[in-house]
Amino acid sequence: MTTLLVAKQILLTIYGKYEVYITPLLKFLLALITLSLVNSRLGYMESIDRATVVLIVALMCSFMPTNFIVLIGAVFVLLHLYTFSLECAAVIGAGFLLLFLLYLRFAPKDTLVVTLLPVCFLLRIPYVIPLSMGLIGTPASAVSVACGVIVYYMLHYVTQNATVIAAMADEEMAAKFKFIIDGLLKNREMVVTIAAFAITVVIVYLLRRMSIDYAWTIAMTAGAVVNIMVLLVGDLIFDINQPLIGVILGTVISFLITLVLQFFVFYVDYSRTEKVQFEDDEYYYYVKAVPKVTVAKPDKKVKQINSARSGASRNTRPTRYE
Repeated sequence: MTTLLVAKQILLTIYGKYEVYITPLLKFLLALITLSLVNSRLGYMESIDRATVVLIVALMCSFMPTNFIVLIGAVFVLLHLYTFSLECAAVIGAGFLLLFLLYLRFAPKDTLVVTLLPVCFLLRIPYVIPLSMGLIGTPASAVSVACGVIVYYMLHYVTQNATVIAAMADEEMAAKFKFIIDGLLKNREMVVTIAAFAITVVIVYLLRRMSIDYAWTIAMTAGAVVNIMVLLVGDLIFDINQPLIGVILGTVISFLITLVLQFFVFYVDYSRTEKVQFEDDEYYYYVKAVPKVTVAKPDKKVKQINSARSGASRNTRPTRYE
């Protein structure tokens, strides 16, 4: 454990020293992964489905605010859908606009959630986002999590039904609109997932703020169990055929990833907890102090042995007396 704490301290020191370089690099990687996934899942417009275009745009995103990555990702999606179907682009564009206004109103600082959640869905570990946001966010983070879920399911619905949409004749524009809108609004799996993730965020947030030992660990465990329970209950009620093994395995992996987040954000020593009481003219104060676990980075000392004196003694010739 000491080795891990030393490694954590070294990483935090390196990030603090080179933040001006590391932050743009992380933005570049996030934009690169996001745009590459959009092109791989859609890929209808050949002019933007190129590695050079993705690299240039990702490099531009590295010097812009994080919200710019969300905007560029939405533009790429709409350009692909416009090439595929004007009706799809119109419906998804209206949905993006509503989500953008909702997201800006309630959780404007949770940009990474809207971007990372669709990526985590593709990696089969979307449950890490509600667990993490319950730990480091607020109940309003449930809104940004819901927006990320809706973005993923909108794109998932279009890609799943691309053949049906393309088969409809151009004169059936009204039928296309109805087919796309009905498919999005009546998506029970999306509704159940939004409910499960929102409840998980709130449960984890409430438990991790309690003044009990191991509050964060208890909150993560309870959140993981609640997430599985809500998804399974929703599956039984709406018959959405959620893969049971996938839900449980994905939640367990997400829990382990969240443990790593806890290690870097909130790692304390409950064995040295102290309760302090003091007062002023109007109030008595009862404070529970839990010390952080920190380890100073070990300094490597190199002991240099000066061999000049020994060399001189070997090279000294004896004095001759005549």
